[in-house]
Amino acid sequence: MGNFAEGMNISRSIEYKSIPNFPLSTVKGHKGELLFGTMADKQIVCMQGRFHYYEGYSMQQVTFPVRVMKALGVKLLIVTNASGAVNPNFEVGDIMIIKDHINLLPNPLIGPNDERLGVRFPSMTTIYDKTLRDKAKAIAQEIGITIREGVYVGTTGPSFETPAEYKYFRTIGADAVGMSTVPEVIAASHSGMKVFGMSVISNVFREDNTTDCTHEEVLEGVAKAGNKMSNIVTRLIAQTL
Repeated sequence: MGNFAEGMNISRSIEYKSIPNFPLSTVKGHKGELLFGTMADKQIVCMQGRFHYYEGYSMQQVTFPVRVMKALGVKLLIVTNASGAVNPNFEVGDIMIIKDHINLLPNPLIGPNDERLGVRFPSMTTIYDKTLRDKAKAIAQEIGITIREGVYVGTTGPSFETPAEYKYFRTIGADAVGMSTVPEVIAASHSGMKVFGMSVISNVFREDNTTDCTHEEVLEGVAKAGNKMSNIVTRLIAQTL
């Protein structure tokens, strides 16, 4: 998210390791801090770094921060990620608004259901808020940022996808693939929070490309668009709630 935190009026910063029951982020590029403050007179909580199933955490641990945010009174969850495009029309550095997802990860709601958190069988039909998506598209147009909209497929990782898997994801309706986001979104929707999500396209699969994808390539792709995404999110917060 580039310079997003610079736009916050930060009142408190807490390292994940200081928070009871919080996992620790082990991925390069994830700072591991929880920031509290305001932006455009709105109270916000910002996670600098998330947790992934591939790090060895359970789905309950991965989604625990969302449950904490709900308990704190958070009404809207904004999620961002880096993802690889399976849509051949996308380019590295593009920003994709997530309009839907395909979950190929274990569902975080498996197990006993706490009715205080949400119903046993929550609907996932309108999980990504259309009003927020339309507002973000209008913001992007106003500031001259080209935006995509598509379906995100969540996988376990940590290995990158094979060519056959990339083609399979495209066949089943995905535009981009990543290793995060979906569990948090499901937990947020389960608890009645609104959700808005965006992906930075860090690499694009094309059948004639035989070059291996690396984490360094992902970070380079994110660097091309992180500040643009930050700009959209900042303006979206100012116009929401």
